[in-house]
Amino acid sequence: MENSKADLITAYIGLGSNLANPAEQIKSARTAITQTPGVRERAFSSLYHSPPMGPQDQPDYVNAVMSVATDLLPIDLLRQLQRIENDHGRVRKGERWGARTLDLDLLIYDEQLIDLPDLTVPHPGLTERAFVLYPLFEIAPQLVVPGKGNIADLLARCPINDLKRLD
Repeated sequence: MENSKADLITAYIGLGSNLANPAEQIKSARTAITQTPGVRERAFSSLYHSPPMGPQDQPDYVNAVMSVATDLLPIDLLRQLQRIENDHGRVRKGERWGARTLDLDLLIYDEQLIDLPDLTVPHPGLTERAFVLYPLFEIAPQLVVPGKGNIADLLARCPINDLKRLD
C-alpha cells in the first residue's frame, strides 16, 4: 500500500559504509535509492569521514544524509533500504556496530513518531551522533526532529569530535 501521490512525505536517510571502497558504496547507494519507485531525491549532504562507533578494530566510516520525497509507507521504505543494503553485499551477523559494506537508516519520516518492532523513527541515537547531525544540518538547517527538537539546538549539544567533511 502506498500513500496518495498528492501526499509525498519528506524522509531522511542516513548512509554509512566502511568496507569495499566506502565512498563508492555511498554513491552507488544514492543512485539505487533514487531509482527506487516512489522515491525522489530532494537533497544530499557532503560525505563525512568518522571513526567507528563500536569496536575500534575496524576501518573508519564514510557517512552522508539524504532527503527524499516518497509516497512509500515507512515500513515499505525501510524494506527497500534493506534490499539495497543486501544488493551491496551487506551481511547481518547480529553484531552491533560492526564493519559493513553499507548501512542505510531511516532517520526521520515526516513528522511521525514510529515505534514498531522493526522500525523506530526518529532513529534511536540520532541526537548523539555527529555523523548524522552534521550532514543532516547541512541539508536541512531549519529541521525540527519529531519529539527531539530543533536540529540547530541538537547540533549545539553534539561535539564534532573526529568527524571530518570530505571535499
